[in-house]
Amino acid sequence: MTLFSIARKNIRKNFTNYFLYFASMIFSIVIYFTFVSLKYDKTIQATSDGSPKISSAFSGAAVVLMIFVAIFIWYSNSFFTRKRKKEVGLYSLLGVRKKQIGRMLFYENFIMGVLALIIGIALGSVLSSFFVELLMKVMGYEAITNFTISYASIINTVIVFLIITMITSLQGYRLIYRFKLIELFQADKEGEQEPKASIIIALLSIILIGFGYWLALQNLLTSNVWRTLGLMMTPLVILLTVILGTYFLFSTLTVYLLKIARKNKKNYWKGINLIGTSQLLYRIKGNARTLTIIAILSATTLTAVGTAYSFYYNNRSNVEKANPNSMMFIDEDKNITTQVKKLITNDKNHTIEYHETVPTLRVNADITNLKDKFSSNKMEYNMISNSSFNKLAKDQKRKDLLTLHANDAAALEPGYMEEISPKYVGKTITLNLKKHNEDITFRSLKKYSVLNYSTAYSVIVVSDELFTKLEKEAKLSNMEVYHISNQEDAKQLTKNIQKVTKDKVGFSSFYADYAAGLEATGLMIFMGGFLGLVFLAATGSIIYFKQLTEANADKDRYKILHKIGVNKKEVKKSIAKQVFFIFALPLVAGIAHCSIALTALSKLMHSNLIIPVLICMAIYTCIYIVYYFLTVNAYYKIVTKTK
Repeated sequence: MTLFSIARKNIRKNFTNYFLYFASMIFSIVIYFTFVSLKYDKTIQATSDGSPKISSAFSGAAVVLMIFVAIFIWYSNSFFTRKRKKEVGLYSLLGVRKKQIGRMLFYENFIMGVLALIIGIALGSVLSSFFVELLMKVMGYEAITNFTISYASIINTVIVFLIITMITSLQGYRLIYRFKLIELFQADKEGEQEPKASIIIALLSIILIGFGYWLALQNLLTSNVWRTLGLMMTPLVILLTVILGTYFLFSTLTVYLLKIARKNKKNYWKGINLIGTSQLLYRIKGNARTLTIIAILSATTLTAVGTAYSFYYNNRSNVEKANPNSMMFIDEDKNITTQVKKLITNDKNHTIEYHETVPTLRVNADITNLKDKFSSNKMEYNMISNSSFNKLAKDQKRKDLLTLHANDAAALEPGYMEEISPKYVGKTITLNLKKHNEDITFRSLKKYSVLNYSTAYSVIVVSDELFTKLEKEAKLSNMEVYHISNQEDAKQLTKNIQKVTKDKVGFSSFYADYAAGLEATGLMIFMGGFLGLVFLAATGSIIYFKQLTEANADKDRYKILHKIGVNKKEVKKSIAKQVFFIFALPLVAGIAHCSIALTALSKLMHSNLIIPVLICMAIYTCIYIVYYFLTVNAYYKIVTKTK
């Protein structure tokens, strides 16, 4: 029997233990192959005008994925080290040379890598059309996809994963040269000492995480701490304090809490709780580094995916805020105005819900009294009358009308931010006109606009009498405002109008911004979602490997329990509690870290991220629960398996 056939036999017999590792590798290859395929896909290039941007985005994502998968496979291999030590020691004891054992381990890993590569590319090729269609849908495009296989993608994937597999296989080859024979046989007894709990370190873990949270929740635009540390250094400080605090939390605080639980004699001596508590206590310090990595990775994944989905989820509301009207432009050329009106009126797919011609004055103003930190003391405004505002507000179904008199004014600012925007109400600014200056006082602030931002920019509302008075000295322009039905499907109509206007009259449309936002955020959610799934598969697999390694070490203990009369139901219950503790710790910590990060982002963006973030967390948790049950069942089968 050759070493290659022995390696193949070992894989076949231990395939249950390797299954999630193997499945995670296949999944990673499928996603990597998909990203590379999408980069070269002709449907995407033909449909999207932004194909260079999409191509570079997928290239970047593929590199990130490649690095992560390489680390994951390397890290996963190290988990099998402890399990294989005794086996390697036995081979050495039987006289098998280290070189031969190393080759056998090399073959095992290489066979699995090549098999995963073949299956992954085959699945990726079959699913590529579906992924293209999915991407087109989330980006708001309609395209007919054809089944094609990109040979460039296959070659790229094969080269990358063969290199990764070769490197990790060499790691297995080096395994037998790192340990003495006595160490190999006593591998399961390593680290079996009760850890010491330090109240000081436990308190320090809470202080570090609390400080990191506090710093993250500070407003970066107004915070003295952020200003002192700098925009580059502060996130680094947050990251270091939270990571260090999380490590201390798992290595010390959990030990302290488990020792307190052990003192509760009534619960500790109930059933076989003492077995589960003791095993957790003895191993928690050894697991601390792994749990910290998983917690931080979970937090990073949830934050990235949650942010991407939040942008996608809020795209429409953000565009509606900037474009309350479907279409808007300045009436500077009567010929263009007539042509646009004709195009909109004759379009059979859309009906006009309202059309207004809004007289607008463009004036310069001295805004020194506003004390705006982020702009100069001079500002150009588009000014509309009180009656024009009320007419548009009524058209837009806003129950918010203005009543202004004399030199009263109202500011319209859809991007208003409490911390940095000027305090308008009660403040006076000076309008610089041709023959004289006019002071106006803001009596109201509206955190929205009735005109499209990219056409009108900064807008103020004045009383009708003041508007009539200022018409003689300021430049008067008419804004053509339209609102149509099915504005999110106005692709062809928008293109036709853009051909007519040719960027001469400040044309803006809801559809143009909505489509651009959908393309950008759709690309983000597609990449974020799939990368998040890969990271989740990897973190779940790492815990799975770790627990199976411990299950093999615990077999003898559970055999003794079985001999003294402990039934299988009690054993499974104890395993479920023990594994739940290991799964719950990084998940809860990851969700907590993610919640703080997204709360800070929500405050900065002034948008509500609760619904999209809760959806992402729920999906992540559900998949994590699946891993939990798979681990419990696999652990139980190992410790109850009898020859």
